[in-house]
Amino acid sequence: MPNRLLHTMIRVMDMDKSIDFYTRQLGMQLLRRKDYPTGKFTLAFVGYGGEDDNAVIELTHNWGREEPYEIGTAFGHLAIGVDDIYGTCERLAKEGVKIPRPAGPMAHGGSVIAFIEDPDGYKIELIQK
Repeated sequence: MPNRLLHTMIRVMDMDKSIDFYTRQLGMQLLRRKDYPTGKFTLAFVGYGGEDDNAVIELTHNWGREEPYEIGTAFGHLAIGVDDIYGTCERLAKEGVKIPRPAGPMAHGGSVIAFIEDPDGYKIELIQK
């Protein structure tokens, strides 16, 4: 059986706000969500398809945390392919999504890209398909 990427986990401060961002604003599906009272955390998995065939994002909320997480310097970004990058960015901007790098061609040629941020500041690269 071949190996494949299953999921990427990111820690979030507000689970409901993060689920709303990834589902309503980016069009993913909430695949599953479960509270773990003895561990004092909640996990939610979101993605564009089921976990059997697609890599997904695991959102982890640790209960009682009051300080935002530090993103760190090793993490880069998640990447999502979109059909209409300019329209997507326009729609997200109207929703108040932070767009530190507006849609446009890469400086050195190649793809048309944009960078947005989720509610916790994680960078997401949008790439025109």
